[in-house]
Amino acid sequence: MEVAAHIEGLRREGALMTAAVEATDAAAPVPTCPEWRVRDLVHHLGGVHRWATGYVADARTEIWNVSFDDIVGTWPTDDALAGWLRDGCTTLADALTAAPPDLQCWTFLRAPSPLAMWARRQAHETAIHRVDAELAAGWSPSDVPAAFAADGADELLMCFVPRRSTSLRAESPTTLGVSCTDSDAGWLVRIDADGVTTSAGWSPASGAACSVSGPSSALYLALWNRTGPESLSIEGDRAVLRLFSDAVQVRWS
Repeated sequence: MEVAAHIEGLRREGALMTAAVEATDAAAPVPTCPEWRVRDLVHHLGGVHRWATGYVADARTEIWNVSFDDIVGTWPTDDALAGWLRDGCTTLADALTAAPPDLQCWTFLRAPSPLAMWARRQAHETAIHRVDAELAAGWSPSDVPAAFAADGADELLMCFVPRRSTSLRAESPTTLGVSCTDSDAGWLVRIDADGVTTSAGWSPASGAACSVSGPSSALYLALWNRTGPESLSIEGDRAVLRLFSDAVQVRWS
C-alpha cells in the first residue's frame, strides 16, 4: 500500500473508533484488553497518536524519552474523550500528509522509508484499537477493507513476529502457512528454537505443517488476537497455530 492509502486508512479508522467511543460509557470494559476500560483505551491511542506526531512533525531522529503524561499534558475528562481522540488522529494524519517523502526520523520497524513506516504503523494501530472500541460498545467489528487487512497481516508476520524479542519458539522446527482467499497474499512462518523467519509469497500448494486461510479481514483480526479462528480454514497440525496464538499476544500494540 502507498503512504497516501495508509493515511486514508488512519483517517477512516479514527472516525470509526471515535463513533464507537461516543456511543460507549468511558468506564465500560474492553473485552480484548481485559485490564482496560474505554477511557484507558482512548488514553493509550490518543497518547500514541501524539507521540507519533512528535516524530513526524518535528523530524526527531533520536528516541524521544518522554512519558505520555509529558506529551499530553492534561488528560481529557470522560465526556471529552471522543473529541480528544478525533483531534489527535486528525493532527497525526495532517502531519503525515504534510511530511516530505524523504522525511528522516526515528523508526522501529523495517519499511521503505520513515514516512512509510509511521503511516502504516499508525493506520493499523488505530484499526486494531478501533475494533477494541467497537467490541467494548457491544458492536460487531466493522469490515476491514481487504487490501488494508492483508497489509496489516503482512506487517504483523513480516515485521513484528520475527523480531529478536519474540517469544515464539519451537524446539522442533515447524512451519505455519497463512494465505488470503480473496487475494494472492500469503506468508510462510518458520519457527525454531532460535526464533522466527517469515517469507512472503507462500501458497497452500507449497505445503506447511499447519496452513491457515480465509478472507483477509478474518485473518487480520484473528492474527492480531481480536477474534478467534472460527471463520478460518485450518489444515494440518493445529498445535502449530495454538503455539503461534499463545506466543503472539499483541493486545497493547
